[in-house]
Amino acid sequence: MNRIEAGLLATGLKFAVVSTRWNHFIVDRLVEGAQTAFVQHGGDSADLDHYLAPGSFEVPLVARRLAESGRYDAVVCLGAVIKGATDHYDFVASAAQSGILNSMLHTGVPIAFGVLTTDTTEQAIERAGTKAGNKGAEAVLAMIETVNLLRQIPERG
Repeated sequence: MNRIEAGLLATGLKFAVVSTRWNHFIVDRLVEGAQTAFVQHGGDSADLDHYLAPGSFEVPLVARRLAESGRYDAVVCLGAVIKGATDHYDFVASAAQSGILNSMLHTGVPIAFGVLTTDTTEQAIERAGTKAGNKGAEAVLAMIETVNLLRQIPERG
C-alpha cells in the first residue's frame, strides 16, 4: 500500500480567514492563533487576509465568495456560538456548519470549520488558547495539510 501524506509547510500559500464580530473577545484569540500558526509554518503574514463577518450565520456566504474568487488556497472560518436559553444556538450552529461544508464541496476549495459551538463561555475560552489549545491554530494547520495533500492528487483529465 502506498501512503500519501502532506506536510505542514505554508510557504507560498494564500489563505483567507473569515471571523465574526460576535463574541469577539473569544474570536479575536482564535484569529491570533490562526495567524501565529500560519507564520510559524512558513507562511507570509502578507498572504493571510482577514475578513470580518457580523456573525456565524453570515460566515458561509463570505467563505463561499472568497473560495470562488480564485485568490485563496484555503479559507478558515472562525467564530463562537455559545448556547443560551433559547433555540437560537441550534439554528445558528447548524446553519454555519452546513453552509461551510456546502461551500467547500461546491467550490472544491478547502474551508475549515473553526466555529466553536459550546455550552458555556468558559468552554469557548478554553478552546481559544487556554486548556484545550487554540482551535484557530488547529483550523489553519488542517488547511495547510489539506491544501498540500490535494496538490498530490492528480485532477481528472
